[in-house]
Amino acid sequence: MRYTTLLALLTGVMLYLVMGALVFRTLEFPKESSAYEDLLKTKQSFLDNNSCVTEQDFHKLVKGVVSAVDAGLDVSGLPANFTSHWDLASAFFFCGTIITTIGFGNLSPRTGYGQLFCVCYALVGIPMFGILLAGVGDHMGTVLRRAVAKIETLFLKRKVRPTTVRVISAVLSILIGCLIFLAVPTVVFQKVEDWSFLESLYFVVITLTTVGFGDYVPGTETQPFWCPLVWLWIVFGLAYFASILTMIGNWLRVLSKRTRAEMNKLILAEKCGSFTTHSHNHTPAPDFSQSTSPCAPPFPPPRPSILLPSPPLNAASLVSCQLLDFFGENLAYIDESSDTLSERAQSLPSEEKRRRPRKPKRRRSVCVLQTIEN
Repeated sequence: MRYTTLLALLTGVMLYLVMGALVFRTLEFPKESSAYEDLLKTKQSFLDNNSCVTEQDFHKLVKGVVSAVDAGLDVSGLPANFTSHWDLASAFFFCGTIITTIGFGNLSPRTGYGQLFCVCYALVGIPMFGILLAGVGDHMGTVLRRAVAKIETLFLKRKVRPTTVRVISAVLSILIGCLIFLAVPTVVFQKVEDWSFLESLYFVVITLTTVGFGDYVPGTETQPFWCPLVWLWIVFGLAYFASILTMIGNWLRVLSKRTRAEMNKLILAEKCGSFTTHSHNHTPAPDFSQSTSPCAPPFPPPRPSILLPSPPLNAASLVSCQLLDFFGENLAYIDESSDTLSERAQSLPSEEKRRRPRKPKRRRSVCVLQTIEN
């Protein structure tokens, strides 16, 4: 990547960050200021109704509540019986958020030994989960390719253009994946966790993009078996999103390669055109029609080319056909490249197993000559 392109990307990212900061400040600052005013009113009313409590005692109580919340306790109801957040299901879900690098933040180790173990656990678990994610994504990609191939055969039987079939199959595969990993989980979380539709969709997208703010966490008030199911959904959803991002990256790489190739062809054509015009202006072309050699046969006259009339095309249909051809060729190239890479990856171990080191052959002729001489 060139330095100018890198600087342009860096400038674009910085502008995107500034734009996001301005939008979030405009949207979230009024609610924060109103919450601060409500807190001041609540404090003043509490002190007015309880004259025996000083302001220092009130601040001590607030600090104790905040420290309890930071430790992971639920201070909304303060039940008489203690219920720990570090049960087996919650701890399992917490370990899943570590190795998936989501890190919701609602539950975190507070002891020194717990933090040290969390560091070691993350350093070992994150690469392990990366390998698992790559394997799951590979198998999911294989299943998707087979499904896309079946869809393409159905469309090709109806005599649809191959480029159109490529575009339709790619769009259908993306829509089916979004339906399975985005729409269905959104409805499930809305019913199970008693969230609104927007809150469920917000949680699903924030989780599968590994942002994980932690403001919405599933499994807090449900049965223990719910957390492992959520973690399995996270694994397959991350694998799907990784395959989609890989496909987009391959597509952009194909586009950049093709644009470079087309630019090189244009430059080469311009150079060839300038060279031919230069040669025509300075060196006359030899006349082979009148040859002085008696043995040289005369060249046959060129045959006139027959031009068939082409059917008329509208501008809109021409543009749509070009776009479909462009996307279809790119998708075909991506599918072929991914298929060849997967076939190579599967065939390499078998070839290595079949190849065995050959034993060096003995030279019998030398031994026979030595015996004859003796």
